[in-house]
Amino acid sequence: FDDDFFRRRIRYALEYRQTVMGSDFDCCRIIFGEADSFPGLTVDRFGDVLVFQILSLGTEMLKSRLFPLFIEVFKEFGINIRAVCERNDVAIREKEGLTQHKGFISCDLLPPAPDSGLVMIEENGIKYEIDVINGQKTGFFLDQKENRAAIAPFVRGARVLDCFTHTGAFALHAAHYGASEVTAVDISDLACRQAARNAERNGLSIALEEANAFDLLRARYDAREQYDAIILDPPAFTKTRAAAEAALRGYKEINLRAMKLLRDGGFLITCSCSHHVSPQAFADMLVSAASDARVTLRQMEARTQGRDHPILPASPETQYLKCHILQVWR
Repeated sequence: FDDDFFRRRIRYALEYRQTVMGSDFDCCRIIFGEADSFPGLTVDRFGDVLVFQILSLGTEMLKSRLFPLFIEVFKEFGINIRAVCERNDVAIREKEGLTQHKGFISCDLLPPAPDSGLVMIEENGIKYEIDVINGQKTGFFLDQKENRAAIAPFVRGARVLDCFTHTGAFALHAAHYGASEVTAVDISDLACRQAARNAERNGLSIALEEANAFDLLRARYDAREQYDAIILDPPAFTKTRAAAEAALRGYKEINLRAMKLLRDGGFLITCSCSHHVSPQAFADMLVSAASDARVTLRQMEARTQGRDHPILPASPETQYLKCHILQVWR
């Protein structure tokens, strides 16, 4: 396993993304762990900034070799990397005996580290300011890129409620695609403020509410509110297989409430990123929620993560993201 071996692996990954992502190659996941033969490694590209997350001891021991190789191979592709950031602030590292830390790295191949982690990106024609140091995960949820674009025909002219909005990505897409009214909800004050700045940056109008989505869905139903489209993109409800049943109860609760809030013929765009909840278990939960809500579901699309997060059929856990677009009938 010499440097040439790892260079080949990096080239394979870049060639694949260049092929399948097209113009989105500028902002995508470059390494998706085992799916790119780099166990325990995630690398996201945000323009000329790379963000690494290392979850295994073996990869941690290789990182001083890997960082320069990534910079070199990107240069072969005509791309000069300005900064490399580590986002190793995840508890699972401690299971491997590793410490948590985050920040920019120093390297002879790089200019001095930036003063902040703020980076400008563009996705589907929408501009965002993201924080690769303090934002969730690596700074942005790249895996939903294609799913956010897919909502266009279902939100045009619609009254939309986007729960768990984080920095507003789904809500901004809804407004961008012509929704008549968009309400975005998140429990985090910081996330709401970031979403507001992103809306202003793009000249888009969304109403932001800092609230617990579970409580808000119940309150809106009690107030006899109705929506044409509801988006549910919560954080993972479980990090362990043992808690999968409890997670499914949580998913059922929010989906049942959303179904009750939708007008007849309205659309539910509902997601789960908990890989311990299988695609079949998630689909079965939706059927159960519909039965309890006394509605009929018609499936428009059943989607998964973007093509920059490739799935290994022999490794079911690599297919972790579920995104269903459903029509609700009474």
